[in-house]
Amino acid sequence: MRIKNPKFRVRSLTMETPTAGNVNSSSTSMRFHAEVIVKNTNFGHYKFENSTITFSYLGNPVGKADVLKGRAKARSTKKMNVTVDVMTSSVPKDSRILVLKSYSKLNGKVHLMKVIKKKKSTEMDCTMNVNLKTYKVDDIKCK
Repeated sequence: MRIKNPKFRVRSLTMETPTAGNVNSSSTSMRFHAEVIVKNTNFGHYKFENSTITFSYLGNPVGKADVLKGRAKARSTKKMNVTVDVMTSSVPKDSRILVLKSYSKLNGKVHLMKVIKKKKSTEMDCTMNVNLKTYKVDDIKCK
């Protein structure tokens, strides 16, 4: 019996209307609500540890979201909601599309028949386009 790595992905991302901080400040904060999933295709449950999702723009980190430890049941998908505040001070003012990348690594163990425990880790590497004019998130692609 082969134990596979679970899949860790951003399923959906919604954006609140951005709020400008200080009028003199060039930074803008945007709040996103993300639904992330851990898909476990194994015949045993997957217990994972705390992790952090890092959101970046052009290689620069602009926000973080915490994923709390949990458990994905055997052959099921665990859904979690996280909130992230993205600071977009490095984004040009006339930009229409914001290309965000999210990266995270989730470590844990697959438990088979309460006897076999196998360490497995999975990575999330997603790219998404945020339309700054309509406040919509389009085209979420995960590797």
